[in-house]
Amino acid sequence: MPKTVLALRHVHFEDLGAFEAPLRDAGYAIRYCEAGLDDIKCFAPPDLLAVLGGPIGAYEDEIYPYLYGELALLSAQLQAGKPVLGICLGAQLVARALGARVYPGPAKEIGWKPVRLTEAGKKTLAPLADGPVLHWHGDTFDLPVGAINLASSDICEHQAFSVGRHVLAFQFHPEVQRRGFERWLIGHCGEISAAPGVSVPQLRADTEKYGDICARQGQAVLSNWLQTLS
Repeated sequence: MPKTVLALRHVHFEDLGAFEAPLRDAGYAIRYCEAGLDDIKCFAPPDLLAVLGGPIGAYEDEIYPYLYGELALLSAQLQAGKPVLGICLGAQLVARALGARVYPGPAKEIGWKPVRLTEAGKKTLAPLADGPVLHWHGDTFDLPVGAINLASSDICEHQAFSVGRHVLAFQFHPEVQRRGFERWLIGHCGEISAAPGVSVPQLRADTEKYGDICARQGQAVLSNWLQTLS
């Protein structure tokens, strides 16, 4: 029987993207839970829980009550020591489930630029050391107790972290693919227009330039992590 990945998806175009291939190669069957549509309680506990991105705040559970269910599932997965992968909003929810504070950052960070890898990050995220990655967030978080910071930027000190071997979380988007990125530009048009210095043409051009390279680098990072779980 294949291992299972349950991916909590908040907007349809922010899916597992380039991460689907290494997950399937590692023997995982992928199933999506659509936030605000599916009843999260109807899903069996997965072998690996992936929490994906979205434009809401990890602290806005009173406005978006399904976040209570996500946090409960995350807490159960973490307490059981089972693998958890977080991306953007997902990383913030993982941090919150581990007891850390999530809050608005000093500025929105949208666009392609490198991250600075810590000494630990140079091992875990080595394939991502050479080029820019896609940032798309306004919130940040404190590093959870027991977590290791893996990457930073000039705006956010905590861009990726790990906890033991079973938790890997990214504030940025190593899963994004060039193909289909136009959906991001349509779906986030309001946020783009309100962000100083950010434009659709520039995001499109940078994604054409960097998207395929970053996807391959992200796949290498994920494949390496999945190997540590076996």
